[in-house]
Parts: sequence; C-alpha cells; structure tokens
Amino acid sequence: MGEAGAVKVAADLPLALLGPLGCGIQTGAGALMRVLRPRPGSSVVVFGAGAVGLGSVLAAAAIGCATVIVVDPLPARRALALTLGATAALDSADPGLGNELRRLTGGGADHSVDTVSSEEVLNLAVAALRSPGSCATVGLRGRRNPVLLDQSSLLMGRSVTGVIEGDVDPRTFIPELIDLWRAGRFPYEEMITTFPFEEIETALAAAASGAVVKPVLTF
Repeated sequence: MGEAGAVKVAADLPLALLGPLGCGIQTGAGALMRVLRPRPGSSVVVFGAGAVGLGSVLAAAAIGCATVIVVDPLPARRALALTLGATAALDSADPGLGNELRRLTGGGADHSVDTVSSEEVLNLAVAALRSPGSCATVGLRGRRNPVLLDQSSLLMGRSVTGVIEGDVDPRTFIPELIDLWRAGRFPYEEMITTFPFEEIETALAAAASGAVVKPVLTF
C-alpha cells in the first residue's frame, strides 16, 4: 500500500493503542458511522462482541443511539459491551433470543450489524429489524461464504449491505476516532490487552479462547 495506506497521527499518541484502529475497530465503527448512519435516539443490534462488534457499540454510543443491544455467547464479552455503551447484552444461545430482541426494540431495530456472517446469524440480524431497517454484514469467513437468506424478510424495506473495512477513508476516519477517544467518547482502550512480544504464543491462545478481545504485542 505504501504512502497511500499511511495515516498521519500526532506523535504524543500511545503506540500500543494505534494499531487496532486500522482494521477491526475501524470496520465496526465505520459500518455504523459511514454506512448505517443511525440517527440519535435510534436502535441498533450488534451480533458478535469482538473488536469489530465492540467498535460498532462504541460508535453507536458516541452517535447517541438510545438502544444498543449486543448478542454474544461469552459472558465476559457481554459484560464488557455493557461498560462500553450497550444498553443490553444477550446470550446468543438463548432459545428466546428473537422474541427478546423484538421486545427490547419495540418490535424491531432500526439497524443491525452482523460481524459473524454465518447463515444463522445473518438471517437473525435481518429478522431483528423493523420495516424499514438496514443491516450491515461485515464478517469475513473466507473467499466464499454462500448463505441462504429468506427473501420475505427483505420485503417492506429491509436491506442488507456488505461492508469492507468500514467503507471509510482511513486517512480521515482514524483521526476522527482519535478525536472521539481524546474527548472520552470512544474508550476503545478497554478492549485492548498488551503482551510483550516474547509472549506471542500466550497472546494467540488468549485471542483464540476469547479471554481477551484485542491482544497487542509490544516491543
């Protein structure tokens, strides 16, 4: 990518916090702020509480969404989502999940973000919407990921949009996120755990188990 892919930031910023902005967090926040563009007071459901999903949660809170619901199987990640601005955090294994989402959103959410992109989750992300409503699907499961989507769920104005890297220009969007962070409105450092480079295997294992959301190696 060279010079075109470089983002200039202030020299006083902590280096360990900058790397995660360039991929997962940018993707989740950009999906909200640049693609879905929810209005203050609106409702959002985020499926998956990894770095991407929590980036969407932080963006939704910064925008002023009134209802921000996270769906994830891990209790620790659901708890973290609540500290970052989610108004509710639900277990993806709950058999009554669909009904609970409709109850919490008053019949359906204005927007949803699918960071998992399995057939089951994408269908649920669309079904959780009101009409009209919009879903951003951002999960990348490989070069091919065919899914079946119930066409009837798209009627009456529901839409699904694929998003890569948040559909943003990093040179302008990352400084915007940094400004929000400086203002205390985007505390993404809460999802970062640092490891010395010598502990890279520990960091990889922690990421694989879900014990940490975003491991960062330091030198």
